[in-house]
Amino acid sequence: MELHKPDDCQTGGRIGGGTQDGVGANADLSAIHTPVLLDDCVDLVTSRLVERHHAGSPAGEHPIIVDCTLGLAGHSMAFLKACPEARLIGIDRDPEALALATRRMDDAGLSDRFTPVHAAFDELSDVLDRLGVARVDAVFMDLGLSSLQIDEADRGFSYSHDAPLDMRMDTTQTLTAADVLNTYDTDRLRQIFKEYGEERFAGPIAKRIGEERRESPITTSAQLSRLVDRTVPRAHRAPGNPAKRVFQALRIEVNGELDKLAGTLPQAALHLAVGGRLVVESYHSLEDRTVKRFMSLGLHIDAPADLPVVPQDAQPYFKDLTHGAIKADETERQRNPRSSSVRLRAVELIRPIPPARRQGLAELVDAGYAGFARGEAAGPAGAKGRSPRERAHRSSHTNHNSSHFSHSAKERMPRR
Repeated sequence: MELHKPDDCQTGGRIGGGTQDGVGANADLSAIHTPVLLDDCVDLVTSRLVERHHAGSPAGEHPIIVDCTLGLAGHSMAFLKACPEARLIGIDRDPEALALATRRMDDAGLSDRFTPVHAAFDELSDVLDRLGVARVDAVFMDLGLSSLQIDEADRGFSYSHDAPLDMRMDTTQTLTAADVLNTYDTDRLRQIFKEYGEERFAGPIAKRIGEERRESPITTSAQLSRLVDRTVPRAHRAPGNPAKRVFQALRIEVNGELDKLAGTLPQAALHLAVGGRLVVESYHSLEDRTVKRFMSLGLHIDAPADLPVVPQDAQPYFKDLTHGAIKADETERQRNPRSSSVRLRAVELIRPIPPARRQGLAELVDAGYAGFARGEAAGPAGAKGRSPRERAHRSSHTNHNSSHFSHSAKERMPRR
């Protein structure tokens, strides 16, 4: 399938050639960006596509891979190299990253099989519609911050450098972290720190922010770090920088990360072809919990537990490829410290999703993170009314269809 690129689809070539902060035309981007769990991701995304090609795919048929979090294209370049027949759509909301990724694809001779799109990943359905794509063979998401965003001091993502409190992944949006800190009421700040940062001292931190911003606005990462340091009792601190959870919570709020994730996962499932795979790397418990919960919707029987015969439409439509979550081994953590918290999960669509369950997934797209996390959105009818114990019992009877996945990856697959 050849991708249609309409005029209104914003791509890397239309964003502009300039980059920021010294990441110039001659920068060694491979030194900036080290993809996490690269071999495992390549195996999960491309192994079935390569097998299908060797078995004799119809002439002119090209698998389509979507990388929803393109970044500097480290994973995407490896996917295209592993599967020479594939076409890849790369989505990123950061114009600078998109331009740099496009340059890397050009330099590697892969640009003829690559379509860059400037968008947030929760626009997945709209992007595919504009490109004339109904079904895809793999959707990949790496939910971590790109190395470009972390390492550019003036983006304000890191508490290790003093910088303006920006934290926008898409620099064309208006809301910044400083706006959140200086305009949200303290109760809302407390909720954000508690829910998105799982911060024990959310209340005292929000209260102190309210007090200090009355004197002068809080506009830099150093100001915020010092404020948190003065607020969190030393006897109750977790390892690491005490501001870590507050920075995480602000970043999630500024970029709407969890709402976008909760809305993107069902879109991905609805666009998968049978045999297609959804592969997701997450880096903190809120992301991983959301991914795990979404994937479980398709791994369980959608019927009351006491039915003697399970209807075909109620059978699981996903197959678990990773049997839980893959974590980085010690070698990877030493080579790439940013991999220390990664959790990699993947499922394969093993049958068409029945209409009623497709409707449930469509409702999830608009439910947002809060509704999804509380279970208020439509989900499997058989799962909603069962206790965790009952769901676990049903799962033990349905997960026998978990897949064989390459031996090399399974050998270093710690479980969560």
